[in-house]
Amino acid sequence: MTETFASPSQGLDALLRAAKESGEAGARPVDKWNPPYCGSIGMSIRRDGVWLYQGSPIGRIALVKLFASILRKDDDGKTYLVTPAEKIDVDVEDAPFLAVELAASGEGRDQALTFRTNVDDVVTVDAAHPLRFQESEPDSGLKPYVLVRGRLEALCTRAVYMELVALAEANDEDVEAVGVWSGGVWWPLSAGASSAVTRK
Repeated sequence: MTETFASPSQGLDALLRAAKESGEAGARPVDKWNPPYCGSIGMSIRRDGVWLYQGSPIGRIALVKLFASILRKDDDGKTYLVTPAEKIDVDVEDAPFLAVELAASGEGRDQALTFRTNVDDVVTVDAAHPLRFQESEPDSGLKPYVLVRGRLEALCTRAVYMELVALAEANDEDVEAVGVWSGGVWWPLSAGASSAVTRK
Protein backbone atom coordinates (compact mmCIF):
# COMPACT_ATOMS: atom_id res chain seq x y z
CA MET A 1 0.00 0.00 0.00
CA THR A 2 1.27 3.47 -0.86
CA GLU A 3 1.44 5.78 2.12
CA THR A 4 -0.32 9.09 1.60
CA PHE A 5 0.23 12.36 3.38
CA ALA A 6 -1.83 15.41 4.09
CA SER A 7 -1.30 18.17 1.54
CA PRO A 8 -0.80 21.55 3.22
CA SER A 9 -1.99 24.33 1.02
CA GLN A 10 1.46 25.57 0.12
CA GLY A 11 3.32 22.26 -0.42
CA LEU A 12 7.06 21.67 -0.14
CA ASP A 13 8.23 24.17 -2.76
CA ALA A 14 6.23 26.99 -1.24
CA LEU A 15 7.35 25.92 2.24
CA LEU A 16 10.91 26.46 1.05
CA ARG A 17 10.01 29.88 -0.32
CA ALA A 18 8.30 30.82 2.93
CA ALA A 19 11.32 29.73 4.95
CA LYS A 20 13.65 31.80 2.76
CA GLU A 21 11.40 34.85 3.07
CA SER A 22 10.92 34.58 6.83
CA GLY A 23 14.14 36.21 7.94
CA GLU A 24 17.91 36.39 7.79
CA ALA A 25 20.19 33.37 7.81
CA GLY A 26 20.09 31.36 11.03
CA ALA A 27 17.23 30.37 13.27
CA ARG A 28 13.98 32.22 12.61
CA PRO A 29 11.74 33.64 15.39
CA VAL A 30 9.48 30.57 15.25
CA ASP A 31 8.45 30.97 18.89
CA LYS A 32 6.65 34.19 17.92
CA TRP A 33 4.62 32.59 15.13
CA ASN A 34 1.23 30.97 15.68
CA PRO A 35 0.14 29.58 12.30
CA PRO A 36 -2.59 26.96 11.76
CA TYR A 37 -1.66 23.28 11.98
CA CYS A 38 -1.54 21.79 8.48
CA GLY A 39 -0.77 18.10 9.03
CA SER A 40 2.08 16.08 7.50
CA ILE A 41 3.93 16.17 4.21
CA GLY A 42 6.12 13.18 5.13
CA MET A 43 9.08 14.99 6.67
CA SER A 44 11.22 13.07 9.17
CA ILE A 45 14.65 13.12 10.85
CA ARG A 46 16.47 9.86 11.51
CA ARG A 47 18.54 9.28 14.65
CA ASP A 48 21.70 9.61 12.53
CA GLY A 49 20.71 13.17 11.58
CA VAL A 50 19.54 12.41 8.04
CA TRP A 51 16.45 14.35 6.95
CA LEU A 52 13.90 12.53 4.80
CA TYR A 53 11.08 13.79 2.62
CA GLN A 54 8.51 11.05 1.97
CA GLY A 55 11.18 8.44 2.65
CA SER A 56 13.91 9.92 0.45
CA PRO A 57 17.00 11.57 1.97
CA ILE A 58 17.37 15.31 1.50
CA GLY A 59 20.92 15.44 0.19
CA ARG A 60 21.46 19.19 -0.05
CA ILE A 61 22.84 20.48 3.24
CA ALA A 62 21.66 24.00 2.37
CA LEU A 63 18.05 22.74 2.34
CA VAL A 64 18.54 20.84 5.59
CA LYS A 65 19.91 23.98 7.25
CA LEU A 66 16.99 26.00 5.92
CA PHE A 67 14.45 23.54 7.32
CA ALA A 68 16.38 23.37 10.60
CA SER A 69 16.06 27.15 10.93
CA ILE A 70 12.25 26.88 11.08
CA LEU A 71 12.12 23.84 13.36
CA ARG A 72 10.21 24.07 16.65
CA LYS A 73 9.31 21.61 19.38
CA ASP A 74 6.09 22.52 21.17
CA ASP A 75 4.93 21.72 24.68
CA ASP A 76 2.91 18.82 23.27
CA GLY A 77 6.25 17.07 22.75
CA LYS A 78 5.93 17.14 18.96
CA THR A 79 8.26 18.78 16.47
CA TYR A 80 7.12 20.98 13.60
CA LEU A 81 8.32 23.03 10.67
CA VAL A 82 6.86 26.48 11.30
CA THR A 83 6.41 29.46 9.01
CA PRO A 84 4.17 32.48 9.55
CA ALA A 85 1.55 30.69 7.42
CA GLU A 86 1.56 27.03 8.51
CA LYS A 87 2.78 24.41 10.97
CA ILE A 88 3.74 20.97 9.61
CA ASP A 89 4.60 17.70 11.38
CA VAL A 90 8.17 16.43 11.52
CA ASP A 91 8.72 12.88 12.78
CA VAL A 92 11.93 12.89 14.86
CA GLU A 93 13.40 9.49 15.67
CA ASP A 94 15.64 10.75 18.49
CA ALA A 95 16.95 14.34 18.56
CA PRO A 96 16.56 16.79 15.67
CA PHE A 97 20.26 17.66 15.67
CA LEU A 98 23.60 15.91 16.18
CA ALA A 99 26.50 17.42 18.11
CA VAL A 100 29.40 16.57 15.79
CA GLU A 101 32.25 18.62 17.24
CA LEU A 102 33.37 19.61 20.74
CA ALA A 103 35.80 22.35 21.75
CA ALA A 104 36.89 22.83 25.36
CA SER A 105 38.50 25.99 26.67
CA GLY A 106 39.65 26.88 30.16
CA GLU A 107 40.03 24.50 33.08
CA GLY A 108 38.10 23.38 36.13
CA ARG A 109 35.23 25.68 37.06
CA ASP A 110 36.23 28.11 34.32
CA GLN A 111 35.91 25.49 31.60
CA ALA A 112 33.57 26.09 28.66
CA LEU A 113 32.33 23.26 26.44
CA THR A 114 31.20 24.39 23.01
CA PHE A 115 29.45 22.09 20.55
CA ARG A 116 28.88 22.42 16.82
CA THR A 117 25.87 20.64 15.36
CA ASN A 118 25.42 18.95 12.01
CA VAL A 119 23.61 22.08 10.79
CA ASP A 120 26.38 24.37 12.11
CA ASP A 121 24.62 25.72 15.17
CA VAL A 122 27.24 26.54 17.82
CA VAL A 123 26.24 26.33 21.47
CA THR A 124 28.16 26.53 24.75
CA VAL A 125 26.87 24.48 27.66
CA ASP A 126 25.59 26.70 30.47
CA ALA A 127 22.47 27.16 32.57
CA ALA A 128 20.49 28.22 29.49
CA HIS A 129 21.88 25.38 27.34
CA PRO A 130 22.03 22.40 29.70
CA LEU A 131 23.78 19.10 29.15
CA ARG A 132 21.87 15.97 30.12
CA PHE A 133 22.38 12.23 29.94
CA GLN A 134 19.84 9.53 29.23
CA GLU A 135 20.08 5.76 29.45
CA SER A 136 20.44 4.15 26.05
CA GLU A 137 19.44 0.58 25.23
CA PRO A 138 20.21 -1.92 28.01
CA ASP A 139 23.97 -2.11 28.58
CA SER A 140 24.61 0.48 25.84
CA GLY A 141 25.67 3.27 28.17
CA LEU A 142 24.51 6.87 28.24
CA LYS A 143 23.36 9.24 25.52
CA PRO A 144 24.37 12.90 26.06
CA TYR A 145 22.18 15.72 24.80
CA VAL A 146 22.74 19.48 24.76
CA LEU A 147 19.91 22.00 24.45
CA VAL A 148 20.41 24.10 21.34
CA ARG A 149 17.39 26.44 21.40
CA GLY A 150 13.80 26.34 22.55
CA ARG A 151 13.12 22.66 23.26
CA LEU A 152 15.40 21.42 20.47
CA GLU A 153 18.32 19.24 21.50
CA ALA A 154 21.41 17.81 19.83
CA LEU A 155 22.47 14.23 20.50
CA CYS A 156 26.24 13.87 20.79
CA THR A 157 27.81 11.49 18.30
CA ARG A 158 29.80 8.58 19.70
CA ALA A 159 33.09 10.34 18.93
CA VAL A 160 31.99 13.53 20.69
CA TYR A 161 30.73 11.51 23.65
CA MET A 162 34.15 9.89 24.02
CA GLU A 163 35.77 13.35 23.99
CA LEU A 164 33.34 14.40 26.70
CA VAL A 165 34.18 11.35 28.82
CA ALA A 166 37.89 12.15 28.46
CA LEU A 167 37.21 15.58 29.99
CA ALA A 168 35.32 14.16 32.97
CA GLU A 169 36.71 14.65 36.45
CA ALA A 170 35.77 14.15 40.07
CA ASN A 171 33.99 17.07 41.71
CA ASP A 172 35.88 18.55 44.63
CA GLU A 173 32.61 19.00 46.52
CA ASP A 174 31.60 15.38 45.79
CA VAL A 175 28.09 16.32 44.69
CA GLU A 176 28.29 13.62 42.01
CA ALA A 177 31.16 11.23 41.44
CA VAL A 178 32.16 12.25 37.90
CA GLY A 179 31.18 15.08 35.60
CA VAL A 180 32.30 18.13 33.65
CA TRP A 181 32.28 21.86 34.22
CA SER A 182 30.90 24.33 31.69
CA GLY A 183 29.41 27.79 32.01
CA GLY A 184 30.18 27.80 35.73
CA VAL A 185 27.92 24.78 36.27
CA TRP A 186 28.79 21.19 37.20
CA TRP A 187 27.19 18.62 34.88
CA PRO A 188 27.16 15.06 36.30
CA LEU A 189 27.76 12.24 33.84
CA SER A 190 24.77 10.21 34.95
CA ALA A 191 21.25 9.66 33.68
CA GLY A 192 18.55 11.75 35.30
CA ALA A 193 21.00 13.90 37.26
CA SER A 194 20.72 17.67 37.12
CA SER A 195 23.35 20.34 37.52
CA ALA A 196 24.05 20.77 41.18
CA VAL A 197 26.90 23.25 41.70
CA THR A 198 27.54 26.68 40.27
CA ARG A 199 30.78 28.57 40.33
CA LYS A 200 31.36 30.64 43.45
